[in-house]
Amino acid sequence: MKISFYVLSESKAQDFLGFICQLTQTALNKSAQSLLILIEDETLLANLDTALWAQEPTSFIPHQCLSDNDNKSTDDRDTDDSNINIATSEVLAPVLLGNHMPADFNGIVLNTTTRPVNDFMATTNNSKPSRVLELIQPDATSTQEGRNKYKAYQQLGYDLTHFKV
Repeated sequence: MKISFYVLSESKAQDFLGFICQLTQTALNKSAQSLLILIEDETLLANLDTALWAQEPTSFIPHQCLSDNDNKSTDDRDTDDSNINIATSEVLAPVLLGNHMPADFNGIVLNTTTRPVNDFMATTNNSKPSRVLELIQPDATSTQEGRNKYKAYQQLGYDLTHFKV
């Protein structure tokens, strides 16, 4: 698996949502694979959901939010027909937002969390992302978390690159 670290400058970090939208659009333009944006912060998730719909005045980035119910077995779900069951139905949008990895996911992961993607893979059936994009903000906490993730990925033998943006 290829892991790319994006070390953000102060200006990119100030427009964190804009950078995520830009990186999402770039990933979609360069690949036919689905993109999962892992987010554990509910406020960031809501703000990104809004930002992706309004990225450019003449376009939007089609996406859908995964609910926590999507990570449970079908026996635990309501049988209401209005619920979307991503785990067992076809994924409709090229970009997914959520705090977990859907079963059988094999696309690109943009990780905004403090944990390595392997933590999410361990709790999901048959998920094998092809690529991971890690975002490192210019503060001491994010930098240390990035170093920890880098070491974890390095120990697993992943192909690591980093970019200063």
